[in-house]
Amino acid sequence: MLNSIFIIFCLIAVSAFFSISEISLAASRKIKLKLLADEGSINAQRVLKMQENPGMFFTVVQIGLNAVAILGGIVGDAAFSPAFSALFSHYMSPELSEQLSFILSFSLVTGLFILFADLTPKRIGMIAPEAVALRIINPMRFCLFVFRPLVWLFNGMANNIFRLFKIPMVRKDDITSDDIYAVVEAGALAGVLRKQEHELIENVFELESRTVPSSMTSRESIIWFDLHEDEQSLKKKVAEHPHSKFLVCNEDIDHIIGYVDSKDLLNRVLANQSMALNSGVQIRNTLIVPDTLTLSEALESFKTAGEDFAVIMNEYALVVGIITLNDVMTT
Repeated sequence: MLNSIFIIFCLIAVSAFFSISEISLAASRKIKLKLLADEGSINAQRVLKMQENPGMFFTVVQIGLNAVAILGGIVGDAAFSPAFSALFSHYMSPELSEQLSFILSFSLVTGLFILFADLTPKRIGMIAPEAVALRIINPMRFCLFVFRPLVWLFNGMANNIFRLFKIPMVRKDDITSDDIYAVVEAGALAGVLRKQEHELIENVFELESRTVPSSMTSRESIIWFDLHEDEQSLKKKVAEHPHSKFLVCNEDIDHIIGYVDSKDLLNRVLANQSMALNSGVQIRNTLIVPDTLTLSEALESFKTAGEDFAVIMNEYALVVGIITLNDVMTT
């Protein structure tokens, strides 16, 4: 009986090894493993290679788990049934005693395997999957070598079933913006990212999804100069609306000439020169962008043109608003 009990505990240990190996490899994050591999970890490289083709790994795990479970049932019945039967034979008939002994020995062995060979190792594997995977990878490679013929047979049959039902055999690990959002959100909840950092990262991704009208100054709110406007009117607009740049148009806002910089106007005032736009004031060319542009594309346009101010037009060549580099960056 003692020998049988020892064998059962050995089988539980083997089953626990396969269980923790299975969950740790499945739960290991590729990003973390790649960082470890870049630092020179050979085992991390082996785990990554195993993840690329997990079929053979899971095949050897299932072979091990099922073989151990069958052996555990056989040995467990032989180990505990006689002891239970001898105990119950004093209180009931031999037939009933034998049946009850089988049920109790089955329940005991099953409970031991569930607790120590399944639940406990899998929870450990979930807590620190990468650390566990690095430790079990070499023993698992040895198991793959030992059971290679069986692994090849069962894995081949499984692959044929996958092909028959047109099920993909390789997991897609493409990282989407939703995945990054989830990681950022998790980092914020865990306290790794501060609130400001969290908002900044989210805003970066919003640059790809939001168009320029969402951050522009609308047409109705634009303060613009007419090319033939008198100096007093210009001074009044500058005093009441101290912007850094003003759009210059000819008669109406849809006929754009360019824009003037407030610093140029200030320099002319300090030099006792006229602010009238037809008196030599430098009118700069205006960057024009369509209203379908995303904020990310607008940022690239600013970078390419070397400007920080743009006019937004729709498909009818009508001005819908203006946007500055500061508008994009503070979105």
